[in-house]
Amino acid sequence: MPKIAIVDTIHQDGIDLLKNNSKFECEIIKDLSKKNLISKLPDFDGITLRRGKIDSEILEKCKKLKVISRHGVGYDNVDINFMKKNNISLLVTGTTASTSPAEHIMFMILNISKGIGLYDQAVRDGKFESMMRMNYETFELFNKKILIIGFGRIGKKLIKKCLGFEMEVCVYDPFVDKKIIESLGGKKIHNLDEGLKEIDILSLSVPLNKDTNNMINLEKMKMMKKTSIIINISRGGVVNEQDLNKALNDEIIYGAGLDVFEKEPPSPDNPLLRNKKVLLSPHAATFTKECASSMAIQTAQNIIDFFDKKLNELMIVKL
Repeated sequence: MPKIAIVDTIHQDGIDLLKNNSKFECEIIKDLSKKNLISKLPDFDGITLRRGKIDSEILEKCKKLKVISRHGVGYDNVDINFMKKNNISLLVTGTTASTSPAEHIMFMILNISKGIGLYDQAVRDGKFESMMRMNYETFELFNKKILIIGFGRIGKKLIKKCLGFEMEVCVYDPFVDKKIIESLGGKKIHNLDEGLKEIDILSLSVPLNKDTNNMINLEKMKMMKKTSIIINISRGGVVNEQDLNKALNDEIIYGAGLDVFEKEPPSPDNPLLRNKKVLLSPHAATFTKECASSMAIQTAQNIIDFFDKKLNELMIVKL
């Protein structure tokens, strides 16, 4: 009977799916320290993984391990090189984590463009009249141009929402055919630098790897309009945080929204925590009851399907 480690808690719907399946023995592991994972994980045949890092030092102790099922689509918290060399499969929730992140991007765009936080606080602080006489720094989304970097499932959900606001949508993704982008109402951008010069809003939904690390740095930000905003819900490290802080302070760009950070949680001395030109959230783009349930169910179902040899190939990461 395969033993499955549920590393970090997931929604109860996913836990129940595994625990109620008589083919498996399951255990929830909440202590994500490296010492505890090295101690616990060698006993298991499969792992579901939400938070926590599983590196080669941990994996080399796991002689029985056959599969890791990620609660999400990113996998920068596992050593994929070790997994490939040792024929350990990596699965993701490829069809569930797109609607909530796309909505979260729109939430950030709307919050920044409409000054929601500023207005809300002003009313609470008794500054109702002063806000009515303020210089108008908020802006409409109508006819604004957004560049979506990364046109996977999140990007395809996002484009529909942007078009609903009558925005012009550009897409930069070297791996997606121009015809697919155009069929959904977008325009394919072949040169990132040229695209950055044109747009009002930049949204990133890409994995973190050697090609995307520091993809948006000060040099790139200087190409953008001073009125532009950057939204990053993908992975910390895709946008250089020091450069972003400088760009905001020096009015190189107008604003930013970050759901992810280079270090999570961010250090208390991270200057972005004190920068009022950036909207922050705690890696929460999937924090909806619907998404939490569906991701947990898919994470668990991937494990079940793997051992039953019925796995949907769309869930398999090609290592």
